[in-house]
Amino acid sequence: MAEPEPILLKYRFLFEEGIEKVFDIHLHARSCRMLKPRSDPANYPDWTRLDYKQCRNCPLSKAEYSHCPVAVNLAEVVEFFEDYPSIQTASVSVETSTRIILRKQSKLFPGLSSMIGIFMVTSGCPIMDPLRPMARFHLPFADTDETIYRAFSMYALAQCLRQAKSQEPDWNFEKLRMIYSEINTLNIDFAQRLRNDSVNEATTNAITSLDCFAQQIDFSISEDMLDEIESLFEGYL
Repeated sequence: MAEPEPILLKYRFLFEEGIEKVFDIHLHARSCRMLKPRSDPANYPDWTRLDYKQCRNCPLSKAEYSHCPVAVNLAEVVEFFEDYPSIQTASVSVETSTRIILRKQSKLFPGLSSMIGIFMVTSGCPIMDPLRPMARFHLPFADTDETIYRAFSMYALAQCLRQAKSQEPDWNFEKLRMIYSEINTLNIDFAQRLRNDSVNEATTNAITSLDCFAQQIDFSISEDMLDEIESLFEGYL
């Protein structure tokens, strides 16, 4: 069977002064892992080293990984935006094989946060890996409610797959709360990695925005998460 074409997400940033920057994100069609990472470790910035402000819950060892896989893939993004403040305005469009989604002139960090989220879940970080299915059905500029719904839906489907393979499902969603608790820790620590002289606040603010989503989802899971959306499912009940 022939290998299917990679998935392409194209993030296009258009600034008021007419400068345009396009990031082509190539994902493996089946695994949804990011393709075409940087190839020469000698050219990686110092802040991408695994042991540079390494996340407290990082399971990777320096013996196997010299550099943080997320940081390596984000290096080009960080380098481009180092001269742009987060209050900078830009129009951001996201192109896929089936649609184009446009966010008109607004502050830079929501669009940057949306793109960084893709990098973080597809780069091979074991902590972020459980969210990789959401990258396959990426929803740019998603708000908190949309993200929560997608996370719950993804996790419920994962439990169906576990049950079909005779593995114990988690219908109480307890492990989902654990997943987002770990992601919350990672987001805090990864933002610290980016707080250095070579990285500006637009990128760290984008990571902080992602962390707000993680905290909100963790709160929702612990606060009778199904009550608010139960009325939507009257057709099933």
